[in-house]
Order: sequence, then C-alpha cells, then structure tokens
Amino acid sequence: MTKPADVSVRAGDKVSSESHTLSELLEIQKAAFLRDGIPDAKTRIDRINRLGQMLLDNADEITAALDADFGTRPRELSIAADVAGCMIDLTHQRRHAAEWMKETNVSKVQGLLGFKQRLRHDPLGVVGIMGPWNFPLQLTIVPAGSAFAAGNRVLMRPSSITAKTTDVLARVAPDYFSIEEFAVVTSKHGGGADFAKLPVDHMFFTGSPEVGASVAAEAAKNLVPVTLELGGKNPAIVDVDADISAAATFLADARMVNGGQVCLCPDYVFVPESKVGEFTDKVIARWADNFPTILKNTQYTSTINDKNYERIVGLIDDAVDLGATKHQVIPAGEQLPDATARKIPPTLLTGVKAGMKIEEDEVFGPVLTVYPYRDQKEAIDKINSAGHPLTLYWVGDDNERLAYVADHTRSGSISGNDFALHLLSAGLPFGGVGRSGMGNYHGEFGFETFSHARAVTVSTMPIKFSELMSAPFTKSDTRLTDVQMKMWNVIQGRASRKSRK
Repeated sequence: MTKPADVSVRAGDKVSSESHTLSELLEIQKAAFLRDGIPDAKTRIDRINRLGQMLLDNADEITAALDADFGTRPRELSIAADVAGCMIDLTHQRRHAAEWMKETNVSKVQGLLGFKQRLRHDPLGVVGIMGPWNFPLQLTIVPAGSAFAAGNRVLMRPSSITAKTTDVLARVAPDYFSIEEFAVVTSKHGGGADFAKLPVDHMFFTGSPEVGASVAAEAAKNLVPVTLELGGKNPAIVDVDADISAAATFLADARMVNGGQVCLCPDYVFVPESKVGEFTDKVIARWADNFPTILKNTQYTSTINDKNYERIVGLIDDAVDLGATKHQVIPAGEQLPDATARKIPPTLLTGVKAGMKIEEDEVFGPVLTVYPYRDQKEAIDKINSAGHPLTLYWVGDDNERLAYVADHTRSGSISGNDFALHLLSAGLPFGGVGRSGMGNYHGEFGFETFSHARAVTVSTMPIKFSELMSAPFTKSDTRLTDVQMKMWNVIQGRASRKSRK
C-alpha cells in the first residue's frame, strides 16, 4: 500500500549533496526508501512539480551558465531544449502517474474461478542518472521525472564538462528537495567512473557508445540494470522525387542544431545522383543566410571544448587530405576555424570514401557528408554496414519507398521531414537499438523503465498446482498428462497446417 513519504530532512533545510560522500548519498536514499515504503500518487506528483519549479525559477541563471560552459550558446536554444523542453514530459508524467501506478487485474474470468492475478507497478528504489554535456538538463531532468513518477529516489550526475551548469543545479537543488529524495552529484564526489560503480537499483546513462559500454560493464558487476541512450551516425535519405530545396533547408537546419552537437543530428545524407550539385548549393546558401557572421555571433553555438574542436577539425582535414572536397561558409573578413572561440564553419563534404576517419566517427559538430545514390538499395546497404543509428531521417512522402527503408534497416526511430519530432510526443518512446542504445523512456515508456512489473497471484481453487507437480504420480495423473499431449498435438497440427496454406 502506498503512503506519503516521511522526509526527515525537509526540502528547504539546505542540506547540500556535497556535505556527503557518494556512498553516503546512496545509503541515505536507500534507507529512506525502505523506511517510507512505496510513495503514494500525491508524493510522486509533488516531487515532479518541485523538479519543474526548480527549472523555471532558476531559468535565467541556468541559461547563463550554459552560455558560459559552451563559450556561446543562444539563450533561446537553452530555454527551448534545457528548460521549457523538459516541461513537456514532466507535465505528462505528473498528469498520468496516478493512473499508471494502479494495480492491474489481469484476468477477471479466471479470478471468478479462484485464480486471481494482479500486476503491480512497483518502484525500483534508487535510480542513478548520468547525463551528457550537450543537453545537460534535458537528458537528466526528464529521466528524473520518469523515475519520480515511478516512485523512486534519484541520484543525478550531470556532465563535469558543463561544470558551471552543474554547480547551479547542485546549489539550488536543496531549496526544493531533501537529499533523501534527489541529490545532484558533482565532480567533488569523483568522476563518472566512480558513479558508474554505485550499486543503485537502476543506472540510466546518456552519452557515447564507448563510455556507455564502460558504464554497462561496471553496472554488471553489481547486477544493476542499465538504460543506455547512446549516439551514432544518423543517416538521411532524400527520396527520388523529393523537393530538393525543401530537403536542403531542412537538413541544413537540422545539422546545425546546438552547433551540430546533438545525438539526433543528421550525420550523412544520400541524395539522388543527378541532384547532388543542386542539393549542395542550396545547403551552402541556407547556411550563408542563417549565419552572415560566425566568429562573434552569439547565436552560433561554440564547440564545447578544445578536445572536441581539435577532433572535428581533424576529421575534416583527414577527409580533405584523402581526396574529399569541402564546401564551407566563411563570412567575409573572418578566419575560420577559430581555436580561441572554438568555432568551426558549417561544412559540407563530398567525395568521402572508405578509409577516411569521418566514415567511421560520429562527427558531433557542424559537418554534413553527402553521398550520391542511383538505387535506394545502395543507401540501405551503406546504412546497415555502419551500425544501427539513433534515428534515420527520411525526406519525401510517406510512401512505399519509406516503408521499404523501414523494413530493411534498424534504427532507434525514423524521422520524416523534420528534426526529432518524436521528442515532442508523449505517446512515443525515445531510445536506440544496438550500438545506439538499449531501453527507452518518455511518457509511459519512462515510467515502465523505472518500474518493476510485479506479479501477484492468489488461489482459492480446489486443485493445487503444487500437488499436481509433485510425487507420487497416480494413474489419474498419467491419464491427465496423456490428455494434455493429445490436446496440444491437435492444436499444434491445426496451426501448422494453417501456416503451410
């Protein structure tokens, strides 16, 4: 039976997470979970409300911190993605938590015969959430809201790369939460590898496949289940009869969201061979219109740090050295790329071939590779050879060619004619497959990720299954066994004949 949480350290007492070690925080939350039991709907909704209020109350300071962490990052983007963007799913969780947590009667008819079957939706306990730097709130706060809806406590570790943003969260969180409910873990508690070793009840990680593999390995040592939201080189296919101007506009814009530093950005695009030149010209024209200046343009998001800046510039240079052609938008009077501002001009590459590093590495920056195709199967074969992406973009009508692509590829999602719209739907999951991740969240999918489906059966039947399954076995048991075998042979035979027809 659920009940309100008995929080001994009340929100507002300003107990900082940094006053405790990582292990102490986990023990505090585990003890509180066991002490209070499963929280009722009112408690869960209150926690989700406080999480949203924390974002809204501190939006200005959060966006300023994000701008400082990146170098330049538009306030409009930070609000849309890392503040207001979180509210969509938090609102959905708040509205439906009471409904989702209800015990389900699985079979009413069998219950009347004495075989009662119920399904509980129980919280796991303490959820650990590890976030990335590209959207340090969106990709931590949203899963935290799902974990609260499911009745859990949360230990949240945002990326140390966006340290200023993490510091703001760690400082304001005690105004809204007891550390028994929600604690922000900072670099003072250790690195991400230390967090991954925690014996929490579920570990949720968003980041690169390489780090995700390490997190999963550490979690496995404690038999901790994991949800991994990873990256991947997301392909796009422009259909043979698609409007090239519309395709170029959409993909040019989608590539430059957050300076290209989004796990859902298109990484490479297949264009009908006869239209590659037109597509390339229109992408460059769109970028030139969008970014008349870059170096001192506060709306042009900087590359997050020197390491990633050098990596992306290196990918471009390697491709050009090996024969690729680069098309860049560099405003008059500006020298780009610029290491001090960490700004790389929007770059389109053609003539990319096997052996170039950019063929294998996820760019995570303002670079789009274009491949020509004559037959759709060429694009499909190349996509399937590169590992399963987080999303696959389609530009064109909802037609039989899209259906063919969907049937012959695997990806976390398919996005047609716009950027990542499934993020806005409460009825769709967000997650990858294969190298791009395991598990999903958003809406009820998030609630289920952080819940345990717990079976409950109560029997008042006159026949006991335990008696039927244990010795001594009588002649009646033998006859019953023989009848079962005859029945199943008849049923299976009918099914097999139907299948053959």
